[in-house]
Amino acid sequence: MELRSGRRLRSSGQDRISALPDDLLRLVLARIGCARAAARTSVLSRRWRGLLLPGRVLRGVAFHKLEAALGRVSPAVSLLEIHVAKWACRLPPEQLRVSRVTSLLRAAARLAPEEFVLALPGESTRNTYDVELPSFHRATSIVLDALFFFRVPAGVEFPVLETLSLSGCMVDLKALLPQCPRLRVLRIKLTKFWTKGMDLMVHSASLQELVVENKWMRNVDIVAPSLKQLTMSMVSYIDKNISVMAPMMEKVSWQCLYVRVRGEAGFGLWCLGKLRLQTAERQGQPTSLHIHAYTNKRWYSLLNEVDSCREAIQKHIVDAFSVLELHLETAGHVFGAFVFHLIGMNCTHSAMQRLRVVLQRSMKEGCLTNCRCDPMNWKTENMSLTALKEMEVDGFEGEDHEFDFLKLVVKSAPNLDRVTVKLSREDSSSSDICTKLYDIFRAYSYVECCVCLNSGLMHGSQNCLST
Repeated sequence: MELRSGRRLRSSGQDRISALPDDLLRLVLARIGCARAAARTSVLSRRWRGLLLPGRVLRGVAFHKLEAALGRVSPAVSLLEIHVAKWACRLPPEQLRVSRVTSLLRAAARLAPEEFVLALPGESTRNTYDVELPSFHRATSIVLDALFFFRVPAGVEFPVLETLSLSGCMVDLKALLPQCPRLRVLRIKLTKFWTKGMDLMVHSASLQELVVENKWMRNVDIVAPSLKQLTMSMVSYIDKNISVMAPMMEKVSWQCLYVRVRGEAGFGLWCLGKLRLQTAERQGQPTSLHIHAYTNKRWYSLLNEVDSCREAIQKHIVDAFSVLELHLETAGHVFGAFVFHLIGMNCTHSAMQRLRVVLQRSMKEGCLTNCRCDPMNWKTENMSLTALKEMEVDGFEGEDHEFDFLKLVVKSAPNLDRVTVKLSREDSSSSDICTKLYDIFRAYSYVECCVCLNSGLMHGSQNCLST
């Protein structure tokens, strides 16, 4: 029966596929996913030729043939993606290549896509040639992945652009952002070839989300009154200048890595390793500041004991926090003076509600007589920690200077409710540690003290410590 039906179709010259509505035919072409294969379908029927596709994706087309391929695409497409594989990138000398990229972008702009993606493989060395970025009047989303500097000539506009993603390339943001009055999301991921000493300036009245992944960024200047989410990852210069004006921020993830070289920020033997300011994932949870530091005997004489550490940290405090978490590679050195140096920052002692100190002892150097990690005056510091309610020390070994640190914190925190001490190991000294802790906390009966081992809770409260 089906065979006879087929014979009737051929005899009558009917074509069921071509009889479908135009919108359905366009959907079929779009699902093919390859512009070259979609174009070949025109041999099936003359009616297929010239159909406006909702989107075009060009993959595997040689670079020098791209502009001609775009000339066969009808304008006003919803999506235009251009992916040039490395093996297909047969390029002329650099100057000619730059002019062709500019010409290619102009050809793409003439198609007026709503979404535009350009992924162009680049050189493995820094490329400083300028490529002109034309206007995309209908584009709501643009993705540029190419090792070029995109210059924005006068008069270029992006009136409806909402999302801009830059990967591997640089764009003159000072010239671009004023031409994007509806920009909501800006993502920047720069490679090491561009970023040595680069400044980041983002001024936008409409921006709501900013994501920056960069290395060796020197100065940061952000003015975004509508910004709600900020994600920043960078490697630090000591002389970095940072300014963030974003009063509406709700979610922050700010990370800075300090390179272990001469001139690093520090205090005495202590050097900054990493800093992270993080908003909690759950709404209503506090924002926390995480600081990783280590001892470095080699360069301690070059460090500024007074200002370099505090100044370096305070530059990155772009949002208020109430939790301070310190990860310290002590190598056997005294940490109390350094911790109180950090707590003494104006942005810390008045708002800190929770303090967590994680002690990591990967190697044991030990202190020499009059070691600079243990200035005698730190044990008599007078500090007001009125907001502190909870403290935890993880990796406690029962050294005298560790007990001195606990005494000073408890004395300085009149509203402290709970102290958790996690011992680094379980041995015969555990009972002695508990006895010494009881001697400290019996004068502060309002503070609950818990001592924990890796296997779990050892003593549950201050009263238990006395048994």
